[in-house]
Amino acid sequence: MRAQSACVALVLFATGLAAGCTSTRPSTSAAAQSPQSSPSAAPQARPKTAQPLTFPLPRPPRRQPWRITPAAATGIAGYVSRDSIAPGDPLDLYVSTSAKTFTVLVYRMGWYDGLLGRLTTTLGPYAGVSQPAGTVSPALRMVTTTWTRSASLDTSGWLPGVYLLRLTAPDGRANFVPLTVRAPSAAGRVVLITPDTTWQAYNRWGCCDLYDGDEGGFASRSYAVSFDRPYLAEYGAGEFIDRELPIVAEVDRLGLAADFVTDVDLHRDPHVLDGATAVVSMGHDEYYSVQMRATLTAARDAGSNVAFLGSNAVYRRVRFESSPLGADRVMVDYKLASLDPVSRLDPTQTTADWPQPPDAHPESSLTGGMYACLGHTSNGVVVDPTSYLFAGTHVVKGTPLTALMGPEVDRVVLADPTPRPIEILTHSPFACPLGDASEADTTYYSTASGAAVFDSGTMRWVCAVYNGCEIDPVTGGIVRRVTDNLLLAFAEGPAGPAHPAHDNVADFLP
Repeated sequence: MRAQSACVALVLFATGLAAGCTSTRPSTSAAAQSPQSSPSAAPQARPKTAQPLTFPLPRPPRRQPWRITPAAATGIAGYVSRDSIAPGDPLDLYVSTSAKTFTVLVYRMGWYDGLLGRLTTTLGPYAGVSQPAGTVSPALRMVTTTWTRSASLDTSGWLPGVYLLRLTAPDGRANFVPLTVRAPSAAGRVVLITPDTTWQAYNRWGCCDLYDGDEGGFASRSYAVSFDRPYLAEYGAGEFIDRELPIVAEVDRLGLAADFVTDVDLHRDPHVLDGATAVVSMGHDEYYSVQMRATLTAARDAGSNVAFLGSNAVYRRVRFESSPLGADRVMVDYKLASLDPVSRLDPTQTTADWPQPPDAHPESSLTGGMYACLGHTSNGVVVDPTSYLFAGTHVVKGTPLTALMGPEVDRVVLADPTPRPIEILTHSPFACPLGDASEADTTYYSTASGAAVFDSGTMRWVCAVYNGCEIDPVTGGIVRRVTDNLLLAFAEGPAGPAHPAHDNVADFLP
């Protein structure tokens, strides 16, 4: 009876649609060449402390003017010379198109009265060029390009955030180029990590990625991938729209002070997270170098809360090399130590997976859970409704979270390094391939530094925030409320003292 009442109450989450969505149309003239010249680029006033949650929670409308239709996503593609910049940094754009000209619509992604992207300026028109096809290097089987520069963009005054540069031809053909713009400092901010390395690992533009080669199988896969090429997925956006945008928008809607970095920034600058109140790994954040992991671990140990809003994080160990466009533009990952020539010379830099020898360091020491497997989807099951993260959701022990877990999941494995105390929030049956029984866990642990660490344990968490990936409204409402509770608490600083983890693994694990 109590569970039935809870489900009725949770229908409230599904009823809120954003009302009165408005947008400002910036100038599209050639004179509007920088954000300062566009009224829509003015910073929005944000409260220093986020406002309390109210019901019903607003949801974005279906129509989003920045989106690209499948029919339009052809005949134009591009990339930029840097994955992240500070405002004013130089940025070169490389575009291939059969159109004589193209323009660049610069969208800052976030929450704008329900719209998830705002046009800040229009750049161009620029001359279109059909660039050469990518080539595959014999040794590393890596796809590379030799494109000429199409434009140098003035980024002066661009606000911190994640941007989609919408390349648009006169006949309507379009494609995205993603870009991250960093704040001057992470101090006092929630830092959102854009997992560019994982996007690139799965990027099959030009034929090959770290999973499949030109012969269509793992044996012919690339051993390295280059950032000097467009993304194929999501019309050039990588995996941003489905696996990161809902969190970027929700942080914006809550009014939290935010910084934005790519995971490659963690490799370049070990101090990039200094002073952050929280660090949020969004979506699928699988590929980490030794320095990337060290930077994130150091932030946790200095008191920055960490949230992994996905699964399979920090699982593949990689290293970086230079491309003609600069440092850290090539990511190397042989996946097997026996193939990597560096393994014998420096085992710490081998590109075997993090849990594997010759220098095994399972990801669970940082994330809390271990990667379990890739399977189908299953229901999440609430096992600790007393956690502050479930406040306002009305869940009880055993409440099902329909189709939330999967397709990749994490679980607690005490035989591997596991931070304690650790609290299991959901403990769900999950069928791994070959019929092996397994479980999927959502976890929370607190540390001596005061930091708390959350791991959703599922790849479907982010899309559920706005009822995406066919998540039902009740489950979506619960996930969104838990996410808001998490973000609000983590934004205040070390969450451990106020919300310590209550170790309950003995209730669920042998």
